[in-house]
Amino acid sequence: MCLGLPMTIVETDGISALCEFRGEQRRVSMLLLSDPPAGARVLVFIDTAVRLLHEAEARLIGAAIDGLGAAINGEDCDHFFADLIDREPQLPEHLRLD
Repeated sequence: MCLGLPMTIVETDGISALCEFRGEQRRVSMLLLSDPPAGARVLVFIDTAVRLLHEAEARLIGAAIDGLGAAINGEDCDHFFADLIDREPQLPEHLRLD
């Protein structure tokens, strides 16, 4: 399984960027994006930034990662997924039949 990390661009040269997530920094490819500036939040898979994130979405992804850690450790994880409690799962728009 591969997890995407919501990382913040620290510095970039347009081709690659130094990005940070919770104190860990790594150099990631920026070739799939249109030169986002330092401070932008990006979703990173296998050291490649795949899309820009809004701050709220980056927080939700971070909470989900914390929730997975809690679940693995046998701890209560419901509060990490508060946005999903009491609602039916929704298909992405491109998969809906309507």
